[in-house]
Amino acid sequence: MKLAVLSDIHANLPAFEAVLEDVRAWRPDTVVFAGDGVNRGPRPAECWTLLAALAEGEGWRRLRGNHEEYVASREGAALTPPDSPAFLIAQSSLWTYQRLGLPAATLADLPFSLSLLAPDGGEVRVTHASMLGTRQGIYPDSSDEAIRERVGRPAPGLFAAGHTHRPLSRLVDDTVVVNPGSVGLPFDGDPRASYARCTWRSGGWQVDIRRLDYDRATAEAAFRDTGFLDEAGPLTWLMLRELQTARSLINHWLTAYEADCLAGRIGVMAAVERFLAER
Repeated sequence: MKLAVLSDIHANLPAFEAVLEDVRAWRPDTVVFAGDGVNRGPRPAECWTLLAALAEGEGWRRLRGNHEEYVASREGAALTPPDSPAFLIAQSSLWTYQRLGLPAATLADLPFSLSLLAPDGGEVRVTHASMLGTRQGIYPDSSDEAIRERVGRPAPGLFAAGHTHRPLSRLVDDTVVVNPGSVGLPFDGDPRASYARCTWRSGGWQVDIRRLDYDRATAEAAFRDTGFLDEAGPLTWLMLRELQTARSLINHWLTAYEADCLAGRIGVMAAVERFLAER
């Protein structure tokens, strides 16, 4: 059995296309996309269309991530004034929702998790972050105790989840725990696209975290060519820098500046500029 697990494209079409080519060359039995195909990037409609076509034509299985939930929440939401800090901070998800042009249910109704049968009759379990929810992820430095809680009970033979954008392969008790990293927005300092190849061999799971070069210049140009930087709010500049550095920035920015922005002590764009200058 050959299983490919992908996660966290984040609307980066060139990275997705590079991974797709590699996956097809490997010819797995099953491909699971573990969520966050859209948002936090400039090509959401193109990535969503390609994912939908793969699900229809090649049988890819798709799960819901927290960013599908964010974008779905924009439907019918009371929008704050467009010059308010709250609007500017959330503006990119609204831009994504408008670009997709989908009913919220199309995103929100994607499955939370998936259970597959391994060759030995055991379970393969895949979800976006963990069985605790779409935001409670597994990191390389997570303790065994924390991982056990996130894997759930009874523990499967293979557990795969993304969300953290940091790849790992680790044995916890009798469970092979895999994070495929991020296709489009790695946060481990390595800008190459990432996904996991899981192979059942000699009575157990073997995992290969694949890292692939792709056309990063085209991915960066899309931030401008699509209007993302101009139309989707100040935080898009943080997203661009995340792409360039392969490091997480937005959560750090929110911790440092969100409260001051919402209180009117500093403008959102000014806070973004100060944050980037500090780094």
